[in-house]
Amino acid sequence: MATITKRELVIKISNETGLTQQQVFDVIQRTLDSITDSLSNGDTVVMRNFGAFQVKETKAKIGRNPKDPDKDVPIPARAVVKFKPGKEMKEQVARTLPLIRERQK
Repeated sequence: MATITKRELVIKISNETGLTQQQVFDVIQRTLDSITDSLSNGDTVVMRNFGAFQVKETKAKIGRNPKDPDKDVPIPARAVVKFKPGKEMKEQVARTLPLIRERQK
């Protein structure tokens, strides 16, 4: 499986739309900044057919130090971003299972 970087995404969209790479980069960066700002304000970001980003709180818990399992390590509560894929994304990704299995051989 390949890893797609923001740069590769910019180039692909630029080639498909005819917009300059700088224009595409600016739109993508502003989109990501806007999503981040909304999430940091505690808002949920929903993009129909893609998915929803939402901030959830993880509870405080006690962890273990792998190098010294007898010692407890407190892990504080924190805010984390969760993503729930939309219906169309779920369906499209579900169809890739045969490809994933083939690449693992």
